[in-house]
Amino acid sequence: MSSAHRFDRGHTDDLMSFLVASPSPYHAVATTAERLQKAGFREVAETDAWDGQAGGKFVRRGGAIIAWYVPEGATPASPFRIVGAHTDSPNLRVKPLPDTGAHGWRQVAVELYGGTLLNTWLDRDLGLSGRLTLRDGSHRLVVVDRPLLRVPQLAIHLDRGVNQDGLKLDKQRHMTPIWGLGDVHEGDLIRFVAEEAGLAADEVAGWDLMTHSVEAPAYLGRDRELLAGPRMDNLLSVHAGLAALTAAATSASLPSIPVLAAFDHEENGSQSDTGAEGPLLGTVLERSVLARGGTYEDRARAFAGTVCLSSDTGHAVHPNYAERHDPGHHPLPNRGPILKVNVNQRYATDGHGRALFAAACERAGVPWQHFVSNNSMPCGTTIGPITAARHGITTVDIGVAILSMHSARELCGSDDPHLLASALTAFLEG
Repeated sequence: MSSAHRFDRGHTDDLMSFLVASPSPYHAVATTAERLQKAGFREVAETDAWDGQAGGKFVRRGGAIIAWYVPEGATPASPFRIVGAHTDSPNLRVKPLPDTGAHGWRQVAVELYGGTLLNTWLDRDLGLSGRLTLRDGSHRLVVVDRPLLRVPQLAIHLDRGVNQDGLKLDKQRHMTPIWGLGDVHEGDLIRFVAEEAGLAADEVAGWDLMTHSVEAPAYLGRDRELLAGPRMDNLLSVHAGLAALTAAATSASLPSIPVLAAFDHEENGSQSDTGAEGPLLGTVLERSVLARGGTYEDRARAFAGTVCLSSDTGHAVHPNYAERHDPGHHPLPNRGPILKVNVNQRYATDGHGRALFAAACERAGVPWQHFVSNNSMPCGTTIGPITAARHGITTVDIGVAILSMHSARELCGSDDPHLLASALTAFLEG
């Protein structure tokens, strides 16, 4: 029997719905907030005074959201257990002056966000999503979830050597999507998007818009043991962390305060007010301590006992490029989450963190794997080292092994999202 049949697919089905509902970081935050509210969490504003009452709370800012659950009996010095993730994914983002075109084609000017795998955005039906900022300072989410844009590839007849020499794309000239025919008129795109959001164009003062593939997530393979879909780096971890937090909130006894911290801008370095290098997480944790009557000493004690699992995707061994991987570490789909190690601190895991993660997986009855990069290949990084260095808390890098990372459409094992959520639940409850 295939491993794909061992587990209930309900979690993965729900992940697919979460991916569809979250085409942008702002939508991911809105979807997460809605689910938290249904689970009994209440939103608190950063500009309000916070109370120290037990229960679930969350705060959101732009494309970031932090949620936590204070159990009955928690003291000001109670430590936190944090699942860290990020809401953003590489894509094409609309420029400030978006209306462009040439030779009778109407196009949209875009800027490349993060480490975009460019060829995966070619000849793909794209929608548009994000947020509009209105003149009164409020925001309106907008999504055009139908084929609207397309980046057409050059025909092989006009690039005869493409299959032998490789596809070469100029980021400025070759990645501008088309969205129609005719003359270019300034303001056309924003007028269209405003109308889609039920607004007049003159109500819109600013925008943060991006493209997304409109192709729905789907099970793949004879036994449906794989899942293909967009933005799994890293909404898969956001969704798993959300499931773990809401499950932990129902536990009868919690020795720590469980937290979900989902940041924006990980794909371009995390340096923003909503990124992991910003002050948001530290401020929220510190305010939680102070709201429960704590002092600086209590804050220091709480942070000293805090642990964070930085959950992000990692590389499954690629069957066509096995030489690019470390020969002794070949993670595979549906074998459980991966522990990510890099001694040069591109990942924050050490031996102590390994023991913590192994214990959580053992409690959950979940298998797990090791990941380390080939020494000849530069290693990527995560919010893990940033979180450890900025806040001085023990941090462990983990995740799910996938193929096609940073593609417009990625691939993972269909059991792994459930296995990750189970391990994260055991960690938050432990």
